[in-house]
Amino acid sequence: MADAVRLEALRRVYDETGSAVTALDGVTAGFGPGTFTAVMGPSGSGKSTLLQCAAGLDRPTSGRVFIDGTELTATREAVMTRFRRRRVGFVFQDFNLMPALTVEQNVLLPLRLAGRRADPARTREVLGTLGLTDRLGHRPAQLSGGQRQRVAIARALITDPAVIFADEPTGALDTHSARDVLDRLRAAVRDFGRTVVMVTHDPVAAAYADAVLFLADGRIAGRMDRPTADAVAQRLAHLADTPRLVAGAA
Repeated sequence: MADAVRLEALRRVYDETGSAVTALDGVTAGFGPGTFTAVMGPSGSGKSTLLQCAAGLDRPTSGRVFIDGTELTATREAVMTRFRRRRVGFVFQDFNLMPALTVEQNVLLPLRLAGRRADPARTREVLGTLGLTDRLGHRPAQLSGGQRQRVAIARALITDPAVIFADEPTGALDTHSARDVLDRLRAAVRDFGRTVVMVTHDPVAAAYADAVLFLADGRIAGRMDRPTADAVAQRLAHLADTPRLVAGAA
């Protein structure tokens, strides 16, 4: 079966100040449909840059990105934006909810932006799975951090995307809320068949994934299937102790 997300020889170089910084240095990787992968590495390893390029939020200097069989790197910006609205979901550390909108309005916002009508049955299914049916009229300020992140996950799921990209989704949460959010992301894979790619610095969070992809200095530094928190922590410690070869971006 084809990968839900495919990265081919991705290279991203920043040269805004006249001093080139290589954030990604020829990364090739695939993420299968219905899988949950954590992306980890030391500070400056390029993990957030990888997520942004894979999601179409940043264009690589060279290389190709495919999502659901469509090459994002070969499309115009307007076409890419429309594609993201239909086939890509996002979950961020700071939730990115609209404070003036209710839970229901925030969840349905991607459909409105894409000019699509909400399917009532689909909406009930997503909201019910995320435990939000009794919070539909609440605004973000009336919710806990964990509840806000569940709203963000529901918003990411509502368009039936091929992939959900999550950038440090538990970074702002307490331990109990973080575990709840990670359980919900696993449910997105298990119950909805989504592909989840999550950047995290937390070995405990990474242990919820099916596999961990490690980066160092903008390059693939290994992969671990069926990760445990202890094994991930040991691998990260080893990578942090390895002499750096090139400059990167977190």
